[in-house]
Amino acid sequence: MFDIRWIREHPEEFDRGMARRGLAPQSEKLIALDEERRKSLTELQELQNRRNALSKEIGKAMAAGEKDRAEALKAEVAAMKQRLQELEEAAREKEAELRAALAALPNIPLDEVPDGEDESSNVEVRREGEPPRFDFEPKQHFELGEALGMMDFETAAKIAGSRFVILKGPLARLERALAQFMLDVQTGEHGYEEVNPPLLVRDEAVFGTGQLPKFEEDLFRTTDGRWLIPTAEVPLTNLVREQIVPQAKLPMRVCALTPCFRSEAGAAGRDTRGMIRQHQFEKVELVSITTPEEGRAELDRKLACAEEILKRLGLPYRVVLLCAGDMGFSASITFDLEVWLPGQNAYREISSVSLCGDFQARRMNARYRPEGEKKPRFVHTLNGSGLAVGRTLIAVMENYQNADGSITIPEALHPYMGGLERIGPPAA
Repeated sequence: MFDIRWIREHPEEFDRGMARRGLAPQSEKLIALDEERRKSLTELQELQNRRNALSKEIGKAMAAGEKDRAEALKAEVAAMKQRLQELEEAAREKEAELRAALAALPNIPLDEVPDGEDESSNVEVRREGEPPRFDFEPKQHFELGEALGMMDFETAAKIAGSRFVILKGPLARLERALAQFMLDVQTGEHGYEEVNPPLLVRDEAVFGTGQLPKFEEDLFRTTDGRWLIPTAEVPLTNLVREQIVPQAKLPMRVCALTPCFRSEAGAAGRDTRGMIRQHQFEKVELVSITTPEEGRAELDRKLACAEEILKRLGLPYRVVLLCAGDMGFSASITFDLEVWLPGQNAYREISSVSLCGDFQARRMNARYRPEGEKKPRFVHTLNGSGLAVGRTLIAVMENYQNADGSITIPEALHPYMGGLERIGPPAA
């Protein structure tokens, strides 16, 4: 969400930012809407002032015994009532129209974000780790999981439809181990406070982080009007909504392991096999609330926190800076972590780490009070996956697969697997 006053003062800069997002100039339309809104408010204020002045005159006339004059003034006040109602309604309509127009616009990219329309213009920053070399043809995760009898898409489809999976036995435990490992590292070493948030949220919460109103089709809605969270970013970021946080409490770092629910409305025909793109999946989400001065440094820190999980698991990956056209709606800059999947012979996204500036904070009215200042300022928000658990499971399976179809468990996960170091077919 943008401050219309800033747009009035910086229309060219605002339109340049929208152009980088692939949008036509917006400032002229928005400023015109704001002018209409302000005109209605000014006329309303003037008429209210006139009514108040007349009310005082009525009192004076009555006190002076000028009954006829008092009645004439009362008639004039009564005649204003309809016009006041019309102006109040017009002001509300213009306010709602302006707010809706602002709410539909994405955040402006930072200068360091490369231009481009889609992922083809993303920039690889660096690579970490060497992809494993096999003396056999590596399989994809679903081939491995189905052959082990521990990954069942067919039964899941009978129960819930497509884009669901049932994990069994040691493979189910491996996914749980990954989630616990991630939480332990992020809370025990990186200073994130674990939160167990609601999985159902109200309109205001989803609006606050930017999924509504534009991306409603990507969400699941319940019969009572609430939303299943597409990511724990939603409840975690909204922890500070409609609050003024003391500066001493910033930066605030929280994390959560939750199921996530996405309709994948725009993913028809993409990743139809396997666990890459599911309606339901687990993710460890990292959210930070900071001051404007700390935001960019916190982004680098959060990226390093997510990378540490991949490093300890020994998974090859690369860091990618997203171009303006490929970033999420609320982001001003995003780095993706893409893990190497031998079965696909490709890097695939496993985490996105974003700085949103005050974009979400304005939608949530989330502020902080700088030390020594009376006027509060909007906080800056950041989010990132640390990591997507299902995709990490996929990466472990494919990178640690053996010729016989078994899977070696990374050493970092041994304490979570009850002594199991290898997953093979169940004993006959």
